[in-house]
Amino acid sequence: MFDIFLYPVSAILWFWHTVFGALLSPDSGVAWVLAIVFLVFTIRTLLIRPALGQLRAARRARALAPQMKKIREKYGKDRQRMAREIQKLHTDHGTSPFAGCLPALLQIPVFLSLYWVLRDFTPGATSNHVFDRADVESFLNADLFGAKLGNWVSQPVADLAAFGTDRAHMIAVGVPLMLVAGAATFLSMRMSLTRQTDVNPQVAGISKAMMYLAPAGVLVSGSFFPVPVGVLLYFLANNVWTFGQQHLLTAKVDREEEPRTRPTPKPSAPRPGQKPKRR
Repeated sequence: MFDIFLYPVSAILWFWHTVFGALLSPDSGVAWVLAIVFLVFTIRTLLIRPALGQLRAARRARALAPQMKKIREKYGKDRQRMAREIQKLHTDHGTSPFAGCLPALLQIPVFLSLYWVLRDFTPGATSNHVFDRADVESFLNADLFGAKLGNWVSQPVADLAAFGTDRAHMIAVGVPLMLVAGAATFLSMRMSLTRQTDVNPQVAGISKAMMYLAPAGVLVSGSFFPVPVGVLLYFLANNVWTFGQQHLLTAKVDREEEPRTRPTPKPSAPRPGQKPKRR
């Protein structure tokens, strides 16, 4: 079912590994790390336009918040009428209640595809989508400071030993990756929350709770679930990109809104007794 995503994702990963493998070494762990990071950067670059649309949609929704509140107060007991009025409000202003979900939805199949591509680097595999047997062996032998990219922290010690690593190396590399990825997630969500105004108190409470639960989820999943180090690198690169992108796109949308919010200067009137100047 995911083949439509697995092959493009693995092809992008293969391309960047070929590039960095030519500069360093095909079997270098650094080449594979950079390939994963630049895979993330490539995907996120393609999603910049939808992300910018998401941010603009959020600003338009914030501008419509007072009218939305009036509709809820007026038709709160009639759910169908309230839904029709809200839809009409969005239609009249050229907005959509689902516009903000598109970038997040697009990233889900990408993440799942990357996860399965990295999981399919298994001993004895003759291929992994666009990768051949030599590439599979190269990935399995690649490591980052002694931690194999295809293994995970909670993996049994015997399995780790079969891949040429151990629990100590996996923890030494995996835990810092989780902490930095979690910190980037927290900072991104906090910045987004501080910019929200006139938000429903329940929504604000949920957003504030998620600001702490999402980073904790990175730590829990990385520590107790089969999340390879390569996927942790994906988390790290993706969340750091999100933090930086949020700064840049927010500044861009702020500049776009400045002409609308800037007050129109009033024409200066002549002083008493002064003859007005003719243009």
